[in-house]
Amino acid sequence: MIFSAFERMVAWRYLRARRRERFVSVIAGFSFTGIMLGVATLIIVMSVMNGFRAELLDRVMGVNAHVVISAFGEPLEPDYPDLQAKLAKIPGVVYAEPMVEGQAMAVSDRGGTSGVVARGLSQSAISQREILVNNLENGDLSSFGKDGDEILIGHRLAAKLGIGTGSNLRLISPTGNVSPFGTVPRTKTFRVAGIFNVGMYEYDSGFVYIPITTAQRLFGTGEGVSALELLLADPNALVEARAAVQSQLPRDKPLRLYDWKTANAAFVQALQVERNVMFLILSMIIMVAAFNIISSMIMLVQDKGRDIAIMRAMGATRGMIMRIFFLNGASIGVTGTLAGFMLGLAFAKNIDTIKGWLEALTGGELFSAEIYFLSKLPAKVDSFEVVLVVCMGITLSILATLYPSWRAGRLQPAEALRYE
Repeated sequence: MIFSAFERMVAWRYLRARRRERFVSVIAGFSFTGIMLGVATLIIVMSVMNGFRAELLDRVMGVNAHVVISAFGEPLEPDYPDLQAKLAKIPGVVYAEPMVEGQAMAVSDRGGTSGVVARGLSQSAISQREILVNNLENGDLSSFGKDGDEILIGHRLAAKLGIGTGSNLRLISPTGNVSPFGTVPRTKTFRVAGIFNVGMYEYDSGFVYIPITTAQRLFGTGEGVSALELLLADPNALVEARAAVQSQLPRDKPLRLYDWKTANAAFVQALQVERNVMFLILSMIIMVAAFNIISSMIMLVQDKGRDIAIMRAMGATRGMIMRIFFLNGASIGVTGTLAGFMLGLAFAKNIDTIKGWLEALTGGELFSAEIYFLSKLPAKVDSFEVVLVVCMGITLSILATLYPSWRAGRLQPAEALRYE
């Protein structure tokens, strides 16, 4: 749509309210602010939702295997290395390693206790867990598995038990040895070789890693293991990976095959549903702001009835009048959308800093790791979603100006000047 210099001049003059038109200007200002805040809020919330989902899934997939083969709660038989070698050759599999897992009670040398999930892995398996290697706060992984009594713990568990690297930590297994006096729990004292901080409360406070050979003795699996873990080059290529793994599993043994998405199905689905519902709810803010544009434009048309009649009497066509008011209303919506776009991006990019300011101002914690699992507030801007929000804001703003502009174009000069 091409606007003439006359149309642009008149539309611009109508945006600058005179003294007797202050109320109309205030309504237009509210419309601008509503569109800006609606677009900014939608961009910020969707960025936080995307960041929250990405951070959680990265940590879930970093700590847990992408595909797991187990024997329905029973240890895999001692001949598992043959199956392990076959699985390691599947295209797309980064590594296949055995794992022993069990519940245990952790007791520090200071008397502190906590229930933990103990995972037994080899030194090579631990070294390929990038989330552990890159987030090791204290200690190192070079000695893990050499003596069989090294342990890696989360930093929140270490703080809870009051221990650090070099301290002793005793694990008590619920499975024990049968004796004439009953079942005696198996225990093992470990030396803390490293403290990790993966940034997820559940793992930092409740997971420990021990050498796999020690875990076999502690949980009584003998030469067997709890499961075989596979890490994939592409964690989302699960359909192809499951089919390839299934073809390698023995037919005569009942084995359970599951992946990270199946194990966390309710969690993943809840995140997706929450994200979609949040988008729909916050879109209503932009719709409300669009209705504000309609109301302010109708009031402007009513207020400018005399001016419209004079312009029509001087030769202005209905199309010119419509374009004047269309340009007036669209400029409010488009500039408000662009302002909201810039505000939303700036807020999303600095959201953790802003959170720190607000916490310092209020003296409270706005984002508790114990509740939200993560230790910091994440934000991930999705370009497609940002473009979608901006297009929606501009489209609704333009649609909101159509009826008032059409009404202004239909105004008859005689009717407008009858009571002047």
